[in-house]
Amino acid sequence: MKNEKENMVENELINNLTATDGAENTPRQGSDLHLDADSGDTHSDEIFETERKPIDYSSFTKEDYVQLVKDLSKETDFKHVDDVLKEAKPLFDEIRLKERSDALQRFVADGSKKEDFDYKQDEWDIAFDATVKLIKDKKYQHFKGIEDQKNDNFRKKTELLEKLRALVDSEDTEKGFHEFKELQKQWKHIGAVPVAHAKTLWANYNALIDLFYDHRSIYFELKELDRKKNLEAKQDLCARAEALAKSENLKEAVRELNELHNEFKHLGPVPLEEKENVWQRFKAASDAIYEKRDAFVGQLQKDFQANLVIKEQIIEEIQKFADFTSDRIKEWNQKTQEILEVQKRWEAVGGTARNKSKDINKKFWSAFKGFFSNKNNFFKKLDGERERNLALKNEIVKKAQELRENHDWEKTANVMKDLQLQWKEVGPVPEKFREKVFQEFKEACDHFFNQRRTQFEKQDLEQEENLKLKESISAEIEKAAEEKTGSLEALHALTARFNEAGFVPKKSMASSKARFQNAVDKYIASIQGATDDEKERASLEIQIGSLRDDPDADRKLYQKEQAIRKRIQKVENDIALWNNNLEFFGKSKNAEKVKEEFNAKIKEATDQLKQLKSQLKLLKTV
Repeated sequence: MKNEKENMVENELINNLTATDGAENTPRQGSDLHLDADSGDTHSDEIFETERKPIDYSSFTKEDYVQLVKDLSKETDFKHVDDVLKEAKPLFDEIRLKERSDALQRFVADGSKKEDFDYKQDEWDIAFDATVKLIKDKKYQHFKGIEDQKNDNFRKKTELLEKLRALVDSEDTEKGFHEFKELQKQWKHIGAVPVAHAKTLWANYNALIDLFYDHRSIYFELKELDRKKNLEAKQDLCARAEALAKSENLKEAVRELNELHNEFKHLGPVPLEEKENVWQRFKAASDAIYEKRDAFVGQLQKDFQANLVIKEQIIEEIQKFADFTSDRIKEWNQKTQEILEVQKRWEAVGGTARNKSKDINKKFWSAFKGFFSNKNNFFKKLDGERERNLALKNEIVKKAQELRENHDWEKTANVMKDLQLQWKEVGPVPEKFREKVFQEFKEACDHFFNQRRTQFEKQDLEQEENLKLKESISAEIEKAAEEKTGSLEALHALTARFNEAGFVPKKSMASSKARFQNAVDKYIASIQGATDDEKERASLEIQIGSLRDDPDADRKLYQKEQAIRKRIQKVENDIALWNNNLEFFGKSKNAEKVKEEFNAKIKEATDQLKQLKSQLKLLKTV
């Protein structure tokens, strides 16, 4: 029979061991940091989670999306992976669908039937789909592994319960007590079980522990020793908890404190006289950490609220960018710099409360992406215009290259200059082609104008020589006129030499021609033995000869012909008038004298008319 002391010690041991769900092991009931020993579920403290920066997909290519999912395939934060895929996959599919639609339009435009269209995926489509499937398989295997482990833990704990039941019904021996302690240790080290079984398992476990001690009445010395060992273990936990209170890494301290709570909960009872002391010590260490946590959370909430106010102000500011539009590259670039500065200020603000973050992030990044989407559309349109400009400039280059060897200098030069004006009127081309197409056009123009310049320089030298020759001929004519040694035959020879000398510089053309004409006039006047008619004819022949090489010869010859015809008409009219007057004057007293005067006029006019008709005839032979 047990004595009173033995009964008292045994009851105390039972009370301590079965109090594992009591106040001693739960310093703060309902705390969001408390671990359930069997379920393994952790109520995560969201204040320690890092706010991830949203991804800007506005300039993403298919290759960028493939790289993104490849990076995701290496992550183990499957919630984050799901969030990113939920946003990125529809955007990738949108690009893929547009490419397929464009390919179908080209297929039909080429005259093929729509029903014959077979779209081939490119390497990025294949890589993207394969990587997404890999992520899904990895996620499935991860969570399946967790569930399989929990089910295996459930099986192991169920088997331990059966062993505990067998011990409860067995004889009260030292071996049985050691087996009991070993089963407790195994139970502690088995991990989480499915949530549906956690509470039932824990209740059954505690009930069997109670029954085991209810049926035991011996080995109080061993049990007292066990209490002392438990006391040492709990004191060690207290020391570790006290050390955590000094840690600068609050998140890590709270996580480790949860583990200490789990160990404290699974340790058995301590000597009765130390029970309250060790409990108060552990509770005080825990409370110190919780107080730091509470102070941190309180300050963090204030910071979150202040950050929220600032971010809401920035959202109002960035909304103006979402509706910005312009047809000028400079203004888009200026606005881009401004919105990037706003982005820097946004990112420098810091976090906000989790229940607010999603909404304000969505507002900010929607406006941010809206601006860059509009900018992207503008530059797509601009790229289209630049492609059209490139086609126009390529056509101009082709024309210039066709003319580069053309030696119709004046006409071709005018066409080239017109092409240069057209070039200036065409807008910019894609940057990667700008230098190439410009150099092609410049080379064609430079080649033509360099050849033209070389030719003109050669012509200038020849014209200078021609000028010297013509000046010497004019000087020779002037000398002969002064010495009165000339003749019509010599004049014709000199004139032929002058006309055959070729072109002179444009600036000297008028003066050279004027000197020659003055010299000729003096020469003709100085010729001895030539009639006026011969001199007049010679002068006209020389004038006509000088017009032969004139670029405007046809017009000048025509004007000369018209002038002669007018003079002929005038002389003929004068002769007719004078003949009519002779008949009238025949009845007057002084008729003979008047007739002589008019006859003299008629004879002079008739001679002049003969000369004019001779000049006209000569002009027509040119």
